[in-house]
Amino acid sequence: MPHTARGVAAGALLLLLTACGGGDGKPAAKASEPAGPAAAAQVVAPAKVEIIAGMTGCTATIRIQAAELREGSCRTGQGDYIITTFPKESLKDTWLDAAAIYGGTYIVGPQWAVGGKAEVLKKLQPEIGGEIVRLTGSGPSPVPTAP
Repeated sequence: MPHTARGVAAGALLLLLTACGGGDGKPAAKASEPAGPAAAAQVVAPAKVEIIAGMTGCTATIRIQAAELREGSCRTGQGDYIITTFPKESLKDTWLDAAAIYGGTYIVGPQWAVGGKAEVLKKLQPEIGGEIVRLTGSGPSPVPTAP
């Protein structure tokens, strides 16, 4: 998505959020500042593959569509990555527990995870928010090959 369109989309989202505020006439309480790269973006993507993909300049190819998750793949100039969304936070937690066996790096947000190479995810995080999580892997080690 070009920067101009991204700015218009961000402005429309901000307008929508402020228009739907409480409006009780009292001053708003000051929120604490979030830390890390997502603080600059002030965004956390919603749990929808197509929206997260659009925020990163990608049109996702849906690979899995099931009751417990949806998964789409993206290939952009920033690199390749997989976007997985879940209808419930508990399903995301179960999926991450299972993925821990294999290791890997993910950006994790509410009801979604984006997997890919760490350097790609660092570029995406300001666009979609979330927290970068590195799973160390606990599966079997590969058998060494003879020289």
